[in-house]
Amino acid sequence: MTDTVSARQSELELERERVAVRYARLDALRAEKEEQLRRVRRDGLQGSVQNHSERDAFATLYEDRLAQLTAVDERLVFGRLDLDPDAEGHVEERYIGRIGLTDEHQDRLLVDWRAQEAGAFYQATAAHRQGVGRRRHLLLRGREVRDFEDDVLDPRLLEGGHASPQAQGALLAAVTATRTGRMGDIVATIQAEQDEVIRADTSGALVVQGGPGTGKTAVALHRAAYLLYTHRDRLAKSGVLVVGPSDAFMRYIERVLPSLGETGVVMASLGTLMPGVHATPERSARAAEVKGRREMAEVVAHAVAQRQRLLVETRQVDIEGTTVKLKPAMVRRARDRARATGKPHNEARVTFVKILVRELADKLKKKLEMSSGVPVQRDLLLEDVRTSRDVRIALNLCWMPLTPQKLVGDLLTREPLLRAAAPWLSDDDVAALLRTDPDAWTEADVPLLDEAAVLLGELEAPRRVGESDAQHQRNLENARASLENMHQTLFEMGVDGVVDAEQLAAANEVRGVRRSTAEQAAHDRTWTFGHVVVDEAQELSPMQWRLLARRCPLKSFTVVGDIAQASRRAGARSWQEVLAPEFGDRVRLEELTVNYRSPARITRWAAQVARAAGLEISTPEAVREGEHAPELTVVPGASVTELAVAAVEAERARVPEGLLAVIVPVDDVAAHLDAQRARWGERADRTPVPGVEVVVVTARETKGLEFDCVVLVSPERIVADAEGVVGDLYVALTRCTQSVRVVSAAAEAELPAGLVPVPA
Repeated sequence: MTDTVSARQSELELERERVAVRYARLDALRAEKEEQLRRVRRDGLQGSVQNHSERDAFATLYEDRLAQLTAVDERLVFGRLDLDPDAEGHVEERYIGRIGLTDEHQDRLLVDWRAQEAGAFYQATAAHRQGVGRRRHLLLRGREVRDFEDDVLDPRLLEGGHASPQAQGALLAAVTATRTGRMGDIVATIQAEQDEVIRADTSGALVVQGGPGTGKTAVALHRAAYLLYTHRDRLAKSGVLVVGPSDAFMRYIERVLPSLGETGVVMASLGTLMPGVHATPERSARAAEVKGRREMAEVVAHAVAQRQRLLVETRQVDIEGTTVKLKPAMVRRARDRARATGKPHNEARVTFVKILVRELADKLKKKLEMSSGVPVQRDLLLEDVRTSRDVRIALNLCWMPLTPQKLVGDLLTREPLLRAAAPWLSDDDVAALLRTDPDAWTEADVPLLDEAAVLLGELEAPRRVGESDAQHQRNLENARASLENMHQTLFEMGVDGVVDAEQLAAANEVRGVRRSTAEQAAHDRTWTFGHVVVDEAQELSPMQWRLLARRCPLKSFTVVGDIAQASRRAGARSWQEVLAPEFGDRVRLEELTVNYRSPARITRWAAQVARAAGLEISTPEAVREGEHAPELTVVPGASVTELAVAAVEAERARVPEGLLAVIVPVDDVAAHLDAQRARWGERADRTPVPGVEVVVVTARETKGLEFDCVVLVSPERIVADAEGVVGDLYVALTRCTQSVRVVSAAAEAELPAGLVPVPA
C-alpha cells in the first residue's frame, strides 16, 4: 500500500511539473503579444493610409490572440492520452487542453481539445480503444494539479494495480459541484454521445433533442467552438450567432465560449435580434401565439402595400405660384412602375417620386410656356417641383417613407389599419394584438419588425459607401489645393514631397471605430452568419424561425431543445413539423440519452407529472440516484408566501451551500422577492450574481438554467399561467442538481395530476 501511495505521489509531482511548463509557455506567449501590441500602438498614425491599415490589422490580430490566451487560464490543461507503444516501445503522451500550444522550437506541448488528435480523449472506450492505453483526467485548482484520475483502456496496464478501469470521479465531481449562477464549460468531461454531436458536419439543421439535464446547451456551445476551430477561414469572416430564450439565459452562458478560447461569437436573446430595439417578454400568451403565426408575414406585407396609396380625386398643387393638377391616373402609373422595380418600399419610393416630379415638371413647363410664349427648359423646373410644399405633402400622403417601428407600431395600435391588413383575424385575435403604446416592444414583435425592415428597405437609398468616397475625394482636392499654396514654403523648409495629398486628407478625416466581425454583425440587421445555434428551440414561433433563417442563407444550424418542454399550447409535436417550412428535408436528429444534472428520484417525479398530463417525453438515464427525495407540502388556505419562506429554510438546512431558486407564478414575483429579502437581505435577488444565494424567478425564466435546490410555489397556478400546458412545470421541476421542494396553499384536488412523489 505504501509503495502504491508513493508511486501515485510521484506521478502527481510529475504532472505538476509538466503542467507548470505549459503555463510558463502560456505566460511567455502573453508577454510576447503584449509587447507586439505595445509596439504597434507606439508607432502611432505615421506613414501612409496603407501603413495605418496594416497596423490596424496587426493590432486586431494581437488583441484577439491576447484575449484568447487570457481567457483560457482556468484549467488550461485537463487531460492526457497515453497511446499504445510504437515499434520501438515508445509511448506517446499527448496532453489535451483548451488551446493548442507549441514551445519555442515548435514542438507540441498541448493539443487543442477540438483537434482531430484529441478526439480519442472523448471517444475511446475499452471496446474501441482507438490506440489509447490510458486516459488521464487532471484535476486542477487554479494552476496547480490537485489530483488525477485514470481510465485504463488497455487491460495490460492494470497489472500494476495503480488505477481502476473507467473511473467516473471527474464526471461526478463536475455534475455535483455547487452552482454559481453561471454555466461552466464541460470540456474536460465531454461524454462520447455528446462528442459525436459536437463534431458533426455543418450541412442543414442538426437537431439536438434531449430531456432535462442532458447537457444540450453545453453541447451546443462546445459545438460552436469546435466549428470555429475547424472552419476558421469561413466562419471568422461571417461569424457564428448563438440565440437563447432570454437575457437571463444569455448572462448564464456568456462565459462558456471565452473559456474555450472563442471571443468572436455574437450572442443574442430573441428580444435583441433587431438592432436598436430591446424587447421585453410577451405577457399575453394569446398575443404571442397570434404574432408568431406564419401568416403574420402576409399581414406585414399588406400593411406595407396599404401605405402606397392612390388619390381619390384630382389634387391641385402650387409650384412657385403656379397651380398644377396631380391626377389619380398619374399616381397609379407611378405606383405601378415603382412596384415593378421589385425594390423595397423606401427604395421604390425614389422611383415613384422621380416619375411624378418629372410629370409635374412637364405639366408646369406647358403651363408656363402657354402663359409666357417663351420656351422653358424642364430640367430647370425639376428642383422647383421637388421642393414645393404642396408636392411634398401630396407625395408623402401617397407614398410615405417608413421605418419598421413606425409601420408595426401603427399596425398594433390602430384597429382600422390592423383589420385592413388582416381582415381574416377574429375579434379575439385583434383584441389580443392591439395595445396603446406603439413603442412597447415585446419579443414577439421582433420578427414583425424584421419582416417590415426587409419589405421597407433603408430610409435613404444605400449610397453610403459612394458618399464616403465622394467626401474623401473632396478632402483630397482640398489637400492638394492646400499643398499647392504651401509648396514654396515646404520647399524652403526641405520637406517638399514628404507630405502628399493622401496623407494630409487621411490625417484630417475622422477615422471609423475598428470593430471585430462579431461587433459588426451584432449592429447590422442584414448580416448573414455562417452558422447559427438556437437553444430552447421548441419555444420558437414560425415567425421567429423565419427571422433566423434569413440570418443564415446557408441554413447551417444547430437546433437544441426538447419538444416536451414547450410552453405554448399550439406548440409543434415534432421537429420536422417545426423546421420543414424553412429547412425542408435538410433536418438531422440526434438525441442525448443521459441526464447529468438532476438525480433520478427527481426526474422520475417530473416524468410522472408530465405523463399524467398526456405529454410524450423521453426519460434520459440519470447518472446518480441522488441523496434527497422530492417533497410536497400542501396546506389549503395557508399563506403561500409563508410556506415558501419556510421551504427555503428547510432546503437550506438540507443543502447548506449553493444556489437556490424560488420558482413562483408570474404575478407573485415581487411579493415573494420581498418575503425572501426579509430573511436573506441582499443575498436574495431576481438574477444570480456574485453574493446572491436565493433567486426568485418564474418557471419560464428558468429554461436552460440550473440550480442546486429548487422551491417551487403554487404549481397549479404555474400551469394556469401557461394556459393549462404543463411544459413550464416540467421544466421547473428538473432545474435542480440536489433537491426540490413543492409547496401549495390550494386544495389537493386542484393540484396538477401526478404531483405525488414517487418512491425511490
